[in-house]
Amino acid sequence: MNHKILTTKEGKSFYIKDISKDYHCQFGFIKSNDLKKKDGSIIKTNTKKELKIFTADFIDSYKRIKRGAQIITRKDIGLIVAETGINKNSKVVDAGAGSGALACFLANLCKEVTTYDIREDFIKIVEHNKEFLNLKNLKIKNKNIYKGIDEKQLDLITLDLPEPWLAIPNAKKSLKIGGFLISYSPTIPQVMDFVNTISKDKDFMHVKTVELIQREWEIEERKVRPITTQTVHTGFLSFIRRV
Repeated sequence: MNHKILTTKEGKSFYIKDISKDYHCQFGFIKSNDLKKKDGSIIKTNTKKELKIFTADFIDSYKRIKRGAQIITRKDIGLIVAETGINKNSKVVDAGAGSGALACFLANLCKEVTTYDIREDFIKIVEHNKEFLNLKNLKIKNKNIYKGIDEKQLDLITLDLPEPWLAIPNAKKSLKIGGFLISYSPTIPQVMDFVNTISKDKDFMHVKTVELIQREWEIEERKVRPITTQTVHTGFLSFIRRV
């Protein structure tokens, strides 16, 4: 994967998937030979607009994955990573896959990630994103996690499901002692049913349930204020630990 990023000094960026072809944008076109220049080079379009070029990192490509189902946002993914401490040695199971946003992000960090979904249309989207991001350690299963989890001694299981409490018995069998079970839910009734079910099991500890709110700011000279239109609330994260 040799994708490139072009940026203007004003902060606008363009993602180049194929550097073997001339690239056209609102500022004109750039010849393919210029797209092969070293990182940090200044490139001029045919209209004399100057842009800088560099090689795209994982996050640049990740922002452009194909979407079907609503995805778990990066702010929530960041909290999952920070609270669980998952790393290059971690084994993870994710369900349901949806567009694969969470599974793909975790696969970039962890040793092995397996994602489950019952919908074949979602599976196809995840397969596309896996190939696009070149994630060889991501496994995709067209299977209902309510009926079983094949993997054992897992460090983390993440659930983005309508009825996450139905996955608790199988999660219990597959998580290692000290491993984390995390449920992402858009509504409080789902959170209540999940946490209340967990609370009855002595082998699980409810660490916390949180809502992460992010407010972005506009900064232009001395005009500093919150951006007028933005997504603040996304969902609720319940953190559970196998004990």
